[in-house]
Amino acid sequence: MSQVSEAVSQPLAPAIGPHDEFAAKVDYTIERAQRSLLAQQHPEGYWQAALEANAEMNAEFIIFNHFMDTVDAELEGKLKKLLLDLQNADGSWSLFAGGAGHLSTSIEAYFALKLTGMRAGDEPMINARRWILSQGGIEKCGTLARFYLAAMGQVPWDATAALPVEASLLPNWFFFNMYELSSWARGTAFALMILQATRPAVKVSHQDGILELYIQPPHFTRFKQPRPKSIISLRSVFNLVDKVLRAYDHHHLKGLRARALRYAENWIVEHQDANGSWGGIEPCYLLSAMALKALGYRNDHPVLKKAIDASKELVWDLGDSALYMPCVSPNWDTALAAKALLDSGTPGDHPALRKAAQWFVDHQIFKRGDWSIKRPNLDPGGWSFQFYNDWYPDVDDSAVILMVMAEAAYDDREKRERCISAGANWVMGMQSKDGGFAAFDVDNDSHWLNNIPLADVEAVTDPSCADLTGRVLEMMAAVGYKPDHPVASRAIDWLRRNQGSDGAWWGRWGVAYIYGTFSALSGLRAIGYDMNQPWIKRAVDWLKSRQNSDGGWGESPLADQDPAWRGRGVSTASQTAWAIIGLLAGEDGISESLMRGVQWLSERQNDSGAWDENEFTGTGFPGHFYLRYWLYAHYFPLMALGRFRRRLAEAAQR
Repeated sequence: MSQVSEAVSQPLAPAIGPHDEFAAKVDYTIERAQRSLLAQQHPEGYWQAALEANAEMNAEFIIFNHFMDTVDAELEGKLKKLLLDLQNADGSWSLFAGGAGHLSTSIEAYFALKLTGMRAGDEPMINARRWILSQGGIEKCGTLARFYLAAMGQVPWDATAALPVEASLLPNWFFFNMYELSSWARGTAFALMILQATRPAVKVSHQDGILELYIQPPHFTRFKQPRPKSIISLRSVFNLVDKVLRAYDHHHLKGLRARALRYAENWIVEHQDANGSWGGIEPCYLLSAMALKALGYRNDHPVLKKAIDASKELVWDLGDSALYMPCVSPNWDTALAAKALLDSGTPGDHPALRKAAQWFVDHQIFKRGDWSIKRPNLDPGGWSFQFYNDWYPDVDDSAVILMVMAEAAYDDREKRERCISAGANWVMGMQSKDGGFAAFDVDNDSHWLNNIPLADVEAVTDPSCADLTGRVLEMMAAVGYKPDHPVASRAIDWLRRNQGSDGAWWGRWGVAYIYGTFSALSGLRAIGYDMNQPWIKRAVDWLKSRQNSDGGWGESPLADQDPAWRGRGVSTASQTAWAIIGLLAGEDGISESLMRGVQWLSERQNDSGAWDENEFTGTGFPGHFYLRYWLYAHYFPLMALGRFRRRLAEAAQR
């Protein structure tokens, strides 16, 4: 029997040592991954790779440039090429690699290609049109896409969900106000309200239009809001409210409308970040600029000029094509890259980690953002996901950054301690009343809002989730807190209450149950919780039960909507790494499942020192919007192997 086989056969007392063949293979894999990751650090100290979403991003940027009259022919050609490359064989475009065609994405992609000069008779357009019409045509288009199409005169403004700008004036104490919406929905809604109130419509030639996507002639077509699953439901009520609001929109009070437009305009201008963007995400980048244009701002106005320049920052040039990203992720990439290096044995005083620490110190946010509406007495101190997004620091990013700052060297001890103290205070102060943590806001859990017509993606709130709650527990441990701290105790209670009956936790920002489960287990172990409790064992057993026959783990985005896909999918490097980290956190020793997972990673490292991964394992809006972080398949496997090597060393000492 080989040494590896012997190790697999003895889960609690592996017959392996730190210098045997298997350990050497792990060491070699780690060293290659470290070298490769270190080589990708920018001179300023950060890491950043592409963040890929679906074809909708390229399509909307093309539409945006035609609306704004800012078309760059060379760039548009690159955006067009990627759109064509992403088209499925049946003519559609998908939400994620390998997924089924998605109607709204396909309609926007079709229209964008028409704007670039393609014609209805071109083969890709014929295939796309055939598929779109088979799905109900433009009448079935989703909520956000209708706003883009209305702004370009392709659907009537009455086809959009009623969103009167007067809603922006509702006071914060009212049961509905703008701060009951999630940060991303809030920024988007302000822009959409202005667009709907001003009703711009750029004239598009007949050749560039998409009349051919109508099944009935336009004047016979009746656009309807998303249908409820049952006749008696909140969505049914809100669809009726939508009709009432639409009637008001046609007979609005002029004085009140003017006041609301001024307020919404000032809100958008005030919320513009230093680089000219809004909210750090594509919808806010583009729609806010379009809203100001609709209000009469010219492209040479300082606010709009900065916005147009900022919109180009989301372009990731691929040479002969270009990817338009939903946002940039330097702080997230840097935090996880640095954490992977630390976990895999890179000393905290390594120059790369010193530079990363300096980057974090320089980019800590000490400005009150929208979060302060519900936490007015909390001092700022977090970090955002992006280069610029002072209004919306991210609890998730901040937690991982603090884990890094707790280990990375920084010469100014006083400044480092102040950085950690302010950051930890802000993160812990963002605990919601239920004991859990969300990404950008607290107590943003008015789930009924996911039934309004605008919310056809059912993601206009930012409730507590297991991945964030687990991460905060891990952060608290890193900076010296114990499990009996009130914040930790309440977070642990939240995790226990929200565990699934099968033992798994659902992850909000990653796909999906593997992500939530590894995050929860990591946090619980780090904070010092008793991992021998039965509910912890259920989570470990669930992870083991989802291991694929090849030794890896994978999970399809379909898991968000179909329970049959929970923890099921083709093995991927990032999800295998998550499962390995989860098993290391959930139990002592080295199990057979753990060994097989490590073998899977060790055998699949590519020539560059990373791992290949085309699958989308990140989540934007569960069930509706998914992400592929191009560095996930590098730093998460490195993190997992580093933690495994530490477990090997512990086993050898016993």
